[in-house]
Amino acid sequence: MTPSIIREYWRCGINMDGDSEAKGKLSDQAMQNPQALAALQDKIDSVSHSASIMESLPKSVKRRVNALRNLQVNSTHIEAKFYKEVHELERKYAALYQPLFDKRRDIVSGKVEPTEEECEWQSDHEDEEALAEDLKKKAAIEEITEDANEEKPSGVPEFWLTIFRSVDMLSDMLQEHDEPILKHLQDIKVIFSGPDPPMSFTLEFRFEPNEYFTNTILTKVYKMKSEPDTDDPFSFEGPEIIDCEGCEIDWHKGKDVTVKTIKKKQKHKGRGTARVITKQVPNDSFFNFFNPIKVSPDKELDEDAEYTLATDFEIGHFFRERIVPRAVLYFTGEALEDDESFEEEELEEGEEEDKDDEDEDDEEEGGSNAKSGDPQPAECKQQ
Repeated sequence: MTPSIIREYWRCGINMDGDSEAKGKLSDQAMQNPQALAALQDKIDSVSHSASIMESLPKSVKRRVNALRNLQVNSTHIEAKFYKEVHELERKYAALYQPLFDKRRDIVSGKVEPTEEECEWQSDHEDEEALAEDLKKKAAIEEITEDANEEKPSGVPEFWLTIFRSVDMLSDMLQEHDEPILKHLQDIKVIFSGPDPPMSFTLEFRFEPNEYFTNTILTKVYKMKSEPDTDDPFSFEGPEIIDCEGCEIDWHKGKDVTVKTIKKKQKHKGRGTARVITKQVPNDSFFNFFNPIKVSPDKELDEDAEYTLATDFEIGHFFRERIVPRAVLYFTGEALEDDESFEEEELEEGEEEDKDDEDEDDEEEGGSNAKSGDPQPAECKQQ
């Protein structure tokens, strides 16, 4: 759930003293989402704590604390300016990165063939360095033979599709019917908005001409809030994505994978005759990514829509921060290995602690059973 939605829960909660129905609705929404409930509870605890402290202070001290709070508000506005300058730095360095990313695109698409010098890679594996000279020669001969026999593809085939398959966050969106289309994806580019508000960034997905749609570029714009909230300035923790906007895909006839055609039998109530009609219904596809949920200030989102929107924001941020800058490492799996190694270390630590706790519990249970002489039921061992 996004911070702005959580703050909305809070604002609704403190303004609904006389509305029992609204209170009940807020309670149901919060109970359905543990994260929202935890955030709401933290907020209540925080306000209760600050209120009790303020009430206990002498009037002269309260005045000074209020002055400190005003200073904090001013500090928050300076922080907002800091993040604007960070955004400008991102734009500046994006321009420096872009020639490298353009070269990457040209190599991936086969437009440019890298030089021998550019293709040299110093391996840090000891086993490769320790290969005997004769084995190296044999490997070189086999490689020449294979090169002579194999078909030489252009560029790096299925570069982006391989990344989509490898990254869990993207593979969850990927459907079998999406894969032939993503084989035509040549580049993903991040474009940062100018200095004038609102702050945003755009993801550009660049495709070669294909049989599925006429677009050469599909875009997704993520809009960010970069100013402190007037009603709740202390909640500001930097720019946050608050909305996103997709683009229309001009599908060739019969190639739209975001819908599917189903046949439905209809029976006439009076005559008893039946007819078969065909209709189009939404279909799971990665390309639904370009048709996001519309956020309206007048319309409340349900739990599923909130989750979908929060996930969309997370994916957009992941493309911007990880996938685009480190694409080759996700293609080779090196970026994934780094993430997995870190997670496994933490998991092993946790498992070890759990095992120690279980051992202690077993000893206590064993001692208790030994005294009573009664066997411990199997189901109780899980507690």
